Amino acid sequence: MTTLTIDPVDAKDFDDALSIRYLDNGNLEIGVHIADVGHYIKEGSALDKEALKRSNSVYLVDRVMPMLPEQLSNVLCSLRPNEDKLAFSALFEFDNNQVIVNEWYGKSVIHSNRRFTYEEVQEILEGASGDYSEEIHRINTLAKALRKTRFNKGALNIMSEELRFLLTMYRDWE
Repeated sequence: MTTLTIDPVDAKDFDDALSIRYLDNGNLEIGVHIADVGHYIKEGSALDKEALKRSNSVYLVDRVMPMLPEQLSNVLCSLRPNEDKLAFSALFEFDNNQVIVNEWYGKSVIHSNRRFTYEEVQEILEGASGDYSEEIHRINTLAKALRKTRFNKGALNIMSEELRFLLTMYRDWE
């Protein structure tokens, strides 16, 4: 099973991943995985209470204030490439008509093959060659078909852009 993370270039923790596998029956299995952070935090512990207070990580212009200690969120729980990691997974089996014929949800151990940035994946989708380009194109084709089906059934298309700031030093001494 090929498993990939796709995150912003400046991401420190990789908490979700996609996987793709071609099955012997000709179907396609797509997995959606999220890091199982809860496995490492005892309910009601001081760490659990602090994480509840923070609710999520806060991304500032030049730093991150993580919800959890860095060693936990960026190392132990991060779905870093070439390491086995605990996750919660949803696996969907699609037939040749892109219809889900089987699904599974549960705890898993995944092994990311590669970490991609959004920009790297976009370059591949626009025609550049790269690692796992066949898999990325297949996942994208399926996503487009599923999105089209959703919109045909009346789903809303809400567009938004992520803002990023670039800090530079400006000195006007004169």
